[in-house]
Amino acid sequence: MESHQQILLNVADGSQKAFKDLYDLYIQKVYNTAISYLQDEKDAEEVTQDVFMTIFRKAKQFEGKSSVSTWVYRITINTSINFSKKKKRFTLFRLSEQETEVSHFEHPGVLLENKEDTAYLFKAIESLPESQKAAFVLSFIEGLPRQEVADILETSLKATESLLQRAKGNLRKKLEIIHPHRRN
Repeated sequence: MESHQQILLNVADGSQKAFKDLYDLYIQKVYNTAISYLQDEKDAEEVTQDVFMTIFRKAKQFEGKSSVSTWVYRITINTSINFSKKKKRFTLFRLSEQETEVSHFEHPGVLLENKEDTAYLFKAIESLPESQKAAFVLSFIEGLPRQEVADILETSLKATESLLQRAKGNLRKKLEIIHPHRRN
């Protein structure tokens, strides 16, 4: 089997078969990251499509300084962040009592008995600053190693660990507000 880097080089040369191979390799990772970040299936589908269009257009710009996987995750996170910002600009501000409502988003990978707890968690994740949210999603939801998260976010390992610590602290505070009678 061809390496991911060779497949991307073939994409850069215009190979439709290579693009399909790359798509098949990364579609689940891209979609899962987008849905975890955006918490909306239609938005995640749109971002997934945008990510693969970006990969196709920018394949020639890949310099090989990171793995193809890291590059694809970076595009996914940046596209998700930009989509989220654009969407927020066109959304009316929520009333303060709506801020504590439980999100109706249900991550497709969550077991039925954990759906309510997960709804509270995703509501809290949604409110994190973009950099903390990206680090948290990549590290704890996607399960990527800390160094790869640092590479994707283009920060140092220490900065990534700091983002994760702040994200966990902020989540703890927000979850206590959203769900005050639950300790863990």
